[in-house]
Formats: sequence, C-alpha cells, structure tokens
Amino acid sequence: MTRLLVWRHGNTDYNAGGRVQGQTDAPLNARGRDQAAAAAALLAAYQPDALVSSDLSRAYDTASALASLTGLSVSVDTRLRERHFGEWQGMLLSDIKTGHPAEYARWRAGDPSPGCGIESLDDLSKRVLEALQDAAALAPGGTVVVTTHGGAARQGCGALLGWPNEATRTLGSLSNCHWTELRDRTPRVGGTGWQLMAHNRGVLGQS
Repeated sequence: MTRLLVWRHGNTDYNAGGRVQGQTDAPLNARGRDQAAAAAALLAAYQPDALVSSDLSRAYDTASALASLTGLSVSVDTRLRERHFGEWQGMLLSDIKTGHPAEYARWRAGDPSPGCGIESLDDLSKRVLEALQDAAALAPGGTVVVTTHGGAARQGCGALLGWPNEATRTLGSLSNCHWTELRDRTPRVGGTGWQLMAHNRGVLGQS
C-alpha cells in the first residue's frame, strides 16, 4: 500500500495580503517558516521514504524543513507548481473582482477556463496528476510527501481519485502547511485504486 501525503506550503505575504500568487515565486514569511517547522515534526513521524516538491521557493523551503528532520533529499518537479493565473498573478483579489467582474464570477463559480490567461483546470489536473503518479512510483508500498500549492493540491488529488471537476470543488482548500492523505489500494472495477484517507490535517490551531 503506497501512501501520498500532499502538503501545502507555509504562509507568504501574498497569502496574508489577499494577493493571487499563481506561479509568482513569493517566499515564505516568518509565520510560514514557523508553520513548516511545526508541521514537519508531525510529518516526520510518518517516516517518509521520499520527498518531492514544486520548484517554487515557498514549497521547496517548506519541504526542506522536513528534509532536515529526515535526512532525505528533496526532488524537484515543476509540474507541481500552482495554477498559472495569467493576468491576475500578483493582483489583489479585491482589485480583480472590481477590474474583471465577469471573469472573477466565472472563476468563483468553478468555470474550468474563466479567461484572463488563467490555466484551465483540465491542464492543471493533467500535469499535477502525472507528477503525483511519478512521485508515488518513487516508493511503491512506502510513503511519499509531495509539497505543492493549494489549487494544485486540490485539483491533483481530485484527478488521482478519478473525480470530475464538480466533485473536486467540494474538497475544501488546504490551509497553509496542512496536507491530504491518499492511499493506493487494490484497484476495483471503475476505480483508480486511490482512496482519500484524510484531508486538511495539520498542527492543531494552525492555518
């Protein structure tokens, strides 16, 4: 039985300020570094066999907190980057709502391609799914921690579970430095073999 722990990075000033990060390389802030250290102590207890991370620094530095406890190296996979948010990257959500009301409404409603150069959910799902499958293959029967981003985590986990976009949207967003646990069991007819075991797990009171 292979276990994937899909871990969201720690807090950044973009998170704190209500800005869209997308693939902007915003670093962890002091709070984010503290979150990573606290969550890493819990994740180390799972005795991971491999660590894989997005190349964006907020994810890689989060993964590095766990690497320092386990002695494992962090493999980088650019497919684990956050969704590309096109024209919106770096913008305040409040400004987007005012300046792009139609596209903002479509995005909030779950439109897979809302416009403004935003990466489609289908493209996001495909690349993160492939990254998660390759990560799992690093330690068959073991535990792999994958450090990524909020939107990428949700869409990738949904794709791994075989869920349509409508079902994936019902999965709440991960809080900073929280994770989703997935386990690969014997495939059944019509299923992918992966099961959701836990979601939004992390340090109590930390978000």
